[in-house]
Amino acid sequence: MQDPKLEIQMLHDRVMVRDTEGTGERRTGAGIVIPATATVARRLIWGEVFGIGHHVRTVKVGDRVLFARDDQYEVEVQGTTYLVMRERELHAVATEQAEHSGTGLYL
Repeated sequence: MQDPKLEIQMLHDRVMVRDTEGTGERRTGAGIVIPATATVARRLIWGEVFGIGHHVRTVKVGDRVLFARDDQYEVEVQGTTYLVMRERELHAVATEQAEHSGTGLYL
């Protein structure tokens, strides 16, 4: 017997995010390769929002958000790993059109 496909609905102020930077090696702006084994103190990473709860007010599905990967809950859905966190654990949202004055920085 096969398991039925179930729709996932996030509750309360929870946000489901997929890490878009990955956990592999990365490059600096100057092209220097930093291996995945190198430790960086409290590095924030970018991710994409895939689900939000009913009480989430500042982000929507598809937004790019900045967050700390440490101490987040991981869940695997159909072979893809997602992180589940509270909305207040997000540090920034990258949008195409700013509704109010931001930092003036662009990705």
